[in-house]
Parts: sequence; C-alpha cells; structure tokens
Amino acid sequence: MERIEHRACFGGWQDVYRHRSEVLDCDMTVGVYLPPQAAHGPCPVLYWLSGLTCNEQNFITKAGAQRYAAEHGVILVAPDTSPRGQDVANDEAYDLGQGAGFYVNATREPWAKHYRMYDYVADELPALVEAKFPATDVRAISGHSMGGHGALVIALRNPGRYRSVSAFSPIVAPSQVPWGEKAFAAYLGDDREAWKRYDAVELVKGAREKLPLLVDQGDADEFLSGQLKPELLRAVCAAAGHRLELRLQPGYDHSYYFIASFIGDHIAHHARAMRA
Repeated sequence: MERIEHRACFGGWQDVYRHRSEVLDCDMTVGVYLPPQAAHGPCPVLYWLSGLTCNEQNFITKAGAQRYAAEHGVILVAPDTSPRGQDVANDEAYDLGQGAGFYVNATREPWAKHYRMYDYVADELPALVEAKFPATDVRAISGHSMGGHGALVIALRNPGRYRSVSAFSPIVAPSQVPWGEKAFAAYLGDDREAWKRYDAVELVKGAREKLPLLVDQGDADEFLSGQLKPELLRAVCAAAGHRLELRLQPGYDHSYYFIASFIGDHIAHHARAMRA
C-alpha cells in the first residue's frame, strides 16, 4: 500500500493509501485514520462505507470523525465506493457504475469483472489493514445511504465478524426502491431471489446472529419516503425479534451535516462494543 496523503489530525494521522486490489482488478484508494493510541499498540477498527457519488474523501473531510476516533482509540478505514479506472465499466447516471458499487458482487457484464465490492470490503480490505497497520481483528462497520445498506448487509451476512454495526439513512430494502432496483437489475440480473442476499430487510428474517442495529435517520431527508423507507426495517426487526434502535432525528436531511451531528454517538457506540 502506497501512502499518498499524510496529515496530522487530533494527535494522530489522517492518511490516504493507494493499493492494487486483486478482487476488483484495479487500483483503489482508502482513507485510514490512525489515532494517537496506535503509536503504542494495536487498535480496533471501524470500517465506514460511503454513499452514492462519494469516494474516500467525503467521510474523512466532512464527518469530523477523527476527533472521536482519537478519544476512543479507534482506527477509521474509509474505502472508495466502487472500482475506478479507464478500463472499469461506467454509466453516465450518478446511481450506476463508478461511485455506485452498491457493495455487491456483480454477476452480469460489463460489471462482473470489476464490481465485487462485497468481497473487497468483507475480505480483502480487512486482510490488508490488519497486515499493514497496528490493527487488531476487532472490527465494527458503519455507513451512509448506499453505504448504510452495505454496512447492514455485510454485518448480517457475516456473523461473528463485527462487534457492532450502525448506519445513517440506509437504503434498508434496495429490492423495493428505485435506487436498488436499478443497480441490482444491472449488476445481478432479473432474478429477484439473487437480490435478497444484498437486502437488509430480507436478511434480518433469517439472521443467525442478532447483532443489534443502530440506525439514525433524519425526518427531513429528501429521500426518506421514496428510497430509504426505514419503516420496513422496523417492521421486519419487530417480527424477527431483532434488536433495532431506530432514531428519527427531527429537522435533519441526507447530508454530511447530519452525519457530523451524530457521528460521535456512533463511534462511542462502536467503541463500547469493541471493548466488550
């Protein structure tokens, strides 16, 4: 991994690395915040998955998360949201292609060669992080919007791998909303049974580990009723007896102003779980 950015931040270091991904068959960039505690020994890791149109920069420059990571001694790892490069398939729309990987393993062309973000986040990236940095194998995962969908899905599908999971404004039922239907049809094809493996609402029904879910959602979010539909997650969690803390935050929208307002709560939540 080649370090391409290095900045002092709250007593630690906000770095950006470039590396070759064998899973995605392209070069990737990833933000890594090392808190001051990492200079003295291994720290637990919180993985952050960003949303549509984002790369690693959005979270590390807008969320204000480093302050809280330094307080709790947590490494923050924020990857890009898709494979990138001239040889990587793309689309003119903002919600498909580069910047819109949806954290799935694509099975349809032209996407299947590179778009394997599920394997990248769940397997390849943690192996790289734990080999390169003073990181323990104690992990948590969180994200926003498309990334909130990714965090919930990856945690639900990998019991025992994460101590905690949370999300801001997640796409909880991509099989039932336009963003997800468009992406899943392109990446996975028309078989809706295959879509269920990447749908949090579907996965809760048969989850082998009932890892508590923490979800923050702004009630002034412009995508609330059309794309996010948190009530679907609430209903399925109630039916399955799966613990969910769904906090509807009055006045907040879909932006990083919302994330910055509550990221401290989320990092404290993950830090507690990772210390347990």
